[in-house]
Amino acid sequence: MYLKMAKRVLVESDKRLLWKFMMNMGYRGIRSIELHKKRLKRGEYFPPFLHISVLNSCNLQCQGCWVDVKAKQQRIEPDRLSKLIGDAQAAGNAMFGILGGEPFMYRGLLDVLAEHPRAYFQVFTNGQLITDELAARMREIGNITPLISIEGDDVVSDERRGGEAVYSRSMQGVETCIRHKLITGVCTSLCQSNYESMLREEWVDRLIEIGAMYMWFHTYRPIGPDPNPQLALTPEQQLRVRKFVVEMRARKPIGIIDAYYDGQGQALCPATTAMSHHISPAGDIEPCPIIQFAKETIDDERGIKRTMVESEFLHEFREMAAATTRGCIVLENPDALKALMIKHGARDTTVRQSAMQELAALEARPSQHNPGHEIPEKNLIYRWAKKYWFSDFGAYASR
Repeated sequence: MYLKMAKRVLVESDKRLLWKFMMNMGYRGIRSIELHKKRLKRGEYFPPFLHISVLNSCNLQCQGCWVDVKAKQQRIEPDRLSKLIGDAQAAGNAMFGILGGEPFMYRGLLDVLAEHPRAYFQVFTNGQLITDELAARMREIGNITPLISIEGDDVVSDERRGGEAVYSRSMQGVETCIRHKLITGVCTSLCQSNYESMLREEWVDRLIEIGAMYMWFHTYRPIGPDPNPQLALTPEQQLRVRKFVVEMRARKPIGIIDAYYDGQGQALCPATTAMSHHISPAGDIEPCPIIQFAKETIDDERGIKRTMVESEFLHEFREMAAATTRGCIVLENPDALKALMIKHGARDTTVRQSAMQELAALEARPSQHNPGHEIPEKNLIYRWAKKYWFSDFGAYASR
């Protein structure tokens, strides 16, 4: 499997893009995590990976979406976005997740990303707007990987995403990126309506066949103004997802990402471990994309690093979340999260201004934390990489 993956990467990738990936995501990404580990020893929590929602607009309306896609557009203006990325790089960061809404509705986005050739950008997109011209520009810039969401077959995709011909148009976006030799990923938010059809070895093989280099299975989280809790996976189904991912990662020549487990199979939360935090389309600094509350913004005169390091709100969130669960506190203990928001007088960062009511209405449900059912990585490279660069970094040491 390792040799097959190496062959795929060398034969199917643009060599200049591969070099960019190795330098920016590989070397500089590892360096940013090592700096993060050194900062933790000094009690400084500045995440090495920032998720930035550049705007709230989207051309689809997915079930359970927490973003104000129907509201008047909010976006981080280009100069402000470029400054944010530059300031984070100055603090040692190299990796950024670009989210929306739909990021490719942001005019001038690629111009901003091109200003930062020593960073690496993962763009979370539905793929509907990816044209040959757009893919060619991404290839020219060289430090962008599109991660395109596929949510099921023709019928399920239309229902899940509120559009028509969603599957075929998103797959066209995947194929366009691959044709231009971009390092392309495909992700799926697994839920009751797509669980059986997407969590299949045949789907993994299909992505390998068409040239996708990596994939990512999220698990659906029932939150937002219309949470659709009936779509949430059961604990047994989440365990099956974990088993499937571990097995496929050991057998298939394709990268398979997960963000919720360490190398021994213990659950973790990237926000609780300070691996990542989220910037909203208005520039608010949030613990993660689904917690739409903030005390600080990116415009704080202290700069992004000091603002995050000195944030009592983020600090207490991490401590409270770590003391509560290794899983997702939003799902497992929304009441504790609500109490923390009230204690700090955290600002509702949504346009709809109903995040507190939505949080109060949530019922506690299981997340990825399933004590006694840990499944260690079988892929030795992945287990080794997680040990050094994606663990809990001691966040749960007191548990």
